[in-house]
Amino acid sequence: MPTGVDPAVEIAGLSFSYNGALALADVNVNIDRLDFVSVVGPNGGGKTTLLKIIIGLLKPDRGTVRVLGQSPSEARSRIGYVAQQFQFDLLFPIRVIDVVLMGRLTGSIGSGHYRAPDREAAERALKEVALADLSRRHFSELSGGQRQRVLIARALATEPEILLLDEPTAHVDMAAQKDLMEFLHHLNDRLTIIMVTHDVAFVSSYVKSVLCVNLGVVKHPTRDITGEIISDLYGGYVRYVSHEHISNSKPRTDGRHD
Repeated sequence: MPTGVDPAVEIAGLSFSYNGALALADVNVNIDRLDFVSVVGPNGGGKTTLLKIIIGLLKPDRGTVRVLGQSPSEARSRIGYVAQQFQFDLLFPIRVIDVVLMGRLTGSIGSGHYRAPDREAAERALKEVALADLSRRHFSELSGGQRQRVLIARALATEPEILLLDEPTAHVDMAAQKDLMEFLHHLNDRLTIIMVTHDVAFVSSYVKSVLCVNLGVVKHPTRDITGEIISDLYGGYVRYVSHEHISNSKPRTDGRHD
């Protein structure tokens, strides 16, 4: 990033524990603005915990976290978050537009009704994820890939600068995964994206950086990720296929190289 521009996320000396059990230890990492980061590591390694600390849902035991130059709680309105699971009753007739409007709940509702700017933001978000024509459809009627796009639209309706996603491709088929990654690649033109995933091989042709999380955190440019690094991270043999021959990256115009 240009000199003088704060990183999107700055973490220094961070540790966090659940009831005395250490989850993250001595984490020091910066994430540049407009980076597209894949967060990988074994189950229980601290990936989701790291995301929740960045958004301010959890507070570290020690260390500092700055998001867009602010504390996580101050920056929360500038962060869109898509959790790993979205619980809903299949029999409850909630419409797609209503799910997206949930992203506008924070501080915007006074008399119990959404205001015009809220509805406009929700409609823009649905248009951006190419689901505007399904806005009145019941959420339960959608495919897995469509539901994931609706949840991303809910996050986009907050008009964020950073988008955090926890396993967004976990419950969709391969074709939907590819479409979703292409869409996120496009979003990365204007948003910093931090995404938890187990499939580093699949996303390697889209992301710019990889955060390896297993109690500690180490950041690598995508090109430096090898099978040995992934094997060490997961504590055993993991098949890793590099996709460097597949290039979905847009040409850089800032003179930098990954």
